[in-house]
Amino acid sequence: MSRFLPDPFILALLATVALATVLPADGAAAVWVGHVATTAVVVLFFLHGVRLPRENLVAALLHWRLHLLILATTFAFFPLVGAAMSTAFPSLLPASLWAGVLFLCALPSTVQTSIAYTSIAKGNVAASVASAAASNLLGIVLTPLLAGLLLHTQGGEVPLSGIWKVVLQLLLPFVVGHALRPWLAKWAAEQRKLLTYSDRLTVLLSVYSAFSAGVIGGIWSQVPMTTLLILALVCAVLLAAALLFTIYTARAAGLSTEDARAMLHAGALKSLVSGVPMARVLFPSAQIGAIILPVMIYHQLQLMVCATIARRQGSK
Repeated sequence: MSRFLPDPFILALLATVALATVLPADGAAAVWVGHVATTAVVVLFFLHGVRLPRENLVAALLHWRLHLLILATTFAFFPLVGAAMSTAFPSLLPASLWAGVLFLCALPSTVQTSIAYTSIAKGNVAASVASAAASNLLGIVLTPLLAGLLLHTQGGEVPLSGIWKVVLQLLLPFVVGHALRPWLAKWAAEQRKLLTYSDRLTVLLSVYSAFSAGVIGGIWSQVPMTTLLILALVCAVLLAAALLFTIYTARAAGLSTEDARAMLHAGALKSLVSGVPMARVLFPSAQIGAIILPVMIYHQLQLMVCATIARRQGSK
């Protein structure tokens, strides 16, 4: 039963949302929290650059067929399905939540979880590492562009100032961190556990800042329980569609069992750790709560479902 329960990080996220609901940061406190969260995001992407081995990028080029399929799932299949759903059922969710769903569809793959699940499933772990690294590297550029394109087709937009912030707060720190990797890689490897906690703390800070602004803007009065359940159903349909797509595409492409399992877990998962800071950079503070709500729900669903799949695959 433990695999169906929220993991500790999800519980921490829920606690953070509850704290922001009861004690939202307002006025000077909101400005201070915003500055701290922005600094944490810059440090997060700097450390991502430090920790990304260059050989993973080389591996992505060498195993190009598998990686193209995974990246196509992440950056083509998801956006197409999300756009189709929002166009076919516009009244199913408020526009702000559809914007969050479309933003979710534009996100890169998660790193740690996709690699861990590929390992449990006895899949191609090296390929999963390379694909997850490539996905997150490309996501710094592709996610804002895709999100802007998707929201534009639905009458929304990603502000140009948000895209410029991505360059300054995400891409530039990442490039600087990767340039300094020869000097900092050993330290980062030794502090791996500590840096994992810093990643999660950055997400929690960003969630608190986002939901504080959302609560002050009246987010919970705009999202009743029935809407939350519908949103969860939409996220479940997205996940099911992605899992089926990866399974049948891998078969059609004639991938080995190990590569097919890597494709499933790297292609169907979306990154909360990248998504929340990106949303905070891209969107006005009043919108961020609704934008990241689908990301949080999808994250929990993918953890439960893919953990079950990975264990079954690994036992065969």
